[in-house]
Amino acid sequence: MQALYGLSYTLKFDQKAKGRDYAVIHLEGLWWVDGGVFDLNDPAPRETWRWKSMIRQPDFITGEMVEEARPKVREKRGAKADEVRLESFHEGLCAQVLHVGPYSEEGPTVQLLHGFIEESGYRARGFHHEIYLGDPRRTKPENLKTILRQPVEEK
Repeated sequence: MQALYGLSYTLKFDQKAKGRDYAVIHLEGLWWVDGGVFDLNDPAPRETWRWKSMIRQPDFITGEMVEEARPKVREKRGAKADEVRLESFHEGLCAQVLHVGPYSEEGPTVQLLHGFIEESGYRARGFHHEIYLGDPRRTKPENLKTILRQPVEEK
């Protein structure tokens, strides 16, 4: 996480020095289990959970810019900087809901989301996607806000 944030802020300040300022966007997470849709209501054993953390970058950020910033991040954050990648991501049609409260209490909200998906004639596909709108280091758990998003397809 330190390398991901370090690279995001290094890119921001490199671009700000060139007259292009922007805000670093919220942390996001993709969650899945091998061979199925990630479901907090019927969870697979925790040791089988897989995840990827992401921070969206402006469209003008290029791979070349990332490679130029990487040595600065490596110097401050260590070799983990080499694991951060710039990737394109498109998940298509999704359903989403805002969850307010601790991450540990997302289950009923996920159940609500999956019920809506079913009632609307769709089925879940792909990765469970979370967008973290609050910082758990600075926000009381009951006040955390998380967008829970699930890609869908027609049945």
